[in-house]
Amino acid sequence: MVSLADLKKINRYEWEIPKSYRSDMRVPVRIFATRQLLEQIKGDKSLEQAVNAATLPGLVDRVVVMPDVHQGYGFPIGGVAATQLPHGIISPGAIGYDINCGVRLLGSQIEYEAVKNNLPGLADTLNRLCPSGVGKKGHLRLKIVELEKVCRTGSRWALNQGYATEADLRRTEEGGQLEGADPTRVSKRAKDRGRSQLGTLGAGNHFIEVGIVDQVFHPQAAQVMGLIEGNLTVMIHCGSRGFGHQICTDYVRDFQSAVNRYSIKLPDRELVCAPLDSPEGEAYLAAMRCAANYAFANRQVLAHYARMAFEEELAGKVSNWHLHQVYDIAHNMGKIESHKIGGRDVDVCVHRKGATRAFGPGFQELPEEYRQLGQPVLVPGSMGTASWVLVGTEESMMRSFGSTCHGAGRTMSRSKAKKSIWGEDLRKELQSKGIQIRAGSMAGLAEEAPQAYKDVDAVVETVQNAGIASKVARLRPVAVIKG
Repeated sequence: MVSLADLKKINRYEWEIPKSYRSDMRVPVRIFATRQLLEQIKGDKSLEQAVNAATLPGLVDRVVVMPDVHQGYGFPIGGVAATQLPHGIISPGAIGYDINCGVRLLGSQIEYEAVKNNLPGLADTLNRLCPSGVGKKGHLRLKIVELEKVCRTGSRWALNQGYATEADLRRTEEGGQLEGADPTRVSKRAKDRGRSQLGTLGAGNHFIEVGIVDQVFHPQAAQVMGLIEGNLTVMIHCGSRGFGHQICTDYVRDFQSAVNRYSIKLPDRELVCAPLDSPEGEAYLAAMRCAANYAFANRQVLAHYARMAFEEELAGKVSNWHLHQVYDIAHNMGKIESHKIGGRDVDVCVHRKGATRAFGPGFQELPEEYRQLGQPVLVPGSMGTASWVLVGTEESMMRSFGSTCHGAGRTMSRSKAKKSIWGEDLRKELQSKGIQIRAGSMAGLAEEAPQAYKDVDAVVETVQNAGIASKVARLRPVAVIKG
């Protein structure tokens, strides 16, 4: 077990597990956290998992751990690692089962005070139009040939079907479409699971949240994003559903033999991997991109139905019920990027698992209006707590591979939460705070209780003070749709 005594304190918000901690580590582990958050982090095996991750072949610079980190499959959720092209490895466990689980934020010109009495009806309509739950099917039934188009073109498919605008795609990471996706690398089982789930929310920590812009910290950025204090927002948090989960499952199984073929020694079999330039590595990368594109399209279809819900409930009651896209980001992804390592530009595969890309000002792939501000970063809280809008910084590019936190981070397992929290009591408590709750089950609601998570405000304060993101606005929930 890694103890606090094993950590080297860099400053109040940054710590390091040196490479000398264990003989098989190839790089050190850099942790962004306060001492108080570290006390919570060491309650699980996430730091041991980060040390294990630091043994992977081809790593450059460091493994990075975010303040919302918690234990995951092999690789900690809230971890970032980069491996050098062409021979560095790619690891499905270091990207996650829910490939391109991510967040989309929509803003509005709708004042909360003007529609607060309509919120119960709005929550009902969102719940009806945006299906949620384990294995839940959506409004669409795709033939395999159509699903393969989604795999290749992502949000562009949604645009062609009338579910998106060009402005939506422009304000989506990668334009909502990763190049190099190859559906022939995806199993029939994964395709069968994905055919009926496009436009669905799923379960677990996924949600649609109607919020209010509660406080603005960066007026210039908020103005460009169309975030106005007192106005409504909609946040959509979901990923690639059973489609991405099956792709990860398939390749974790296949890579069990790959590590032996390439003589890769691992401290944990859950970190199975393959060289990026191997047939196995290339196949997984192509399949992962299919799941990523599916997830972009999934959030886009959900945004379309969220807009329909707002129109159905608010047309004639407010003058402008339109929801404009602020941004859409991924936080379970492997991306080929160029970063400065040791003073030179190096092409790497950045594994972000439960971490958000947070590129700083000047990044040319950002929409023109965001280019001088930095990439928008969306950090969802848990029910009853704030969510945040941040922007990336130059510091994040130098110290965390252009990455920052992705949420609050669990402190309590789902099974423990269900044992200690009564779902119906939680629903009543949230309702008493003015938060409309629509949930598929009370047990599922209990799993995602605010008490099961770290303080998202403390997490955001940490990344701001560490310099790897900057606050733009705080959002307060008024309605939550859960699977």
